[in-house]
Amino acid sequence: MIRADRSRCCGAGMCVLIAEEIFGQDESGLVVIDDGAARTADPALLRHAVSCCPGRALSEVDGAVPAKSSVDERE
Repeated sequence: MIRADRSRCCGAGMCVLIAEEIFGQDESGLVVIDDGAARTADPALLRHAVSCCPGRALSEVDGAVPAKSSVDERE
């Protein structure tokens, strides 16, 4: 599974280019994750998105994606 630390997101959109069915950007350009799509995604695709993130905002996590994966953690 995958987690986003939106405080580290720089809005480059590399994740969206890699897997637009999983990743999106909010009105501020910060990453959002479709948790349902991420759960069924090819793990290699998720690892590729993690490795290409210039802000290192994405990370792999074991087990279920935390509930706040798509929510701004600064709230």
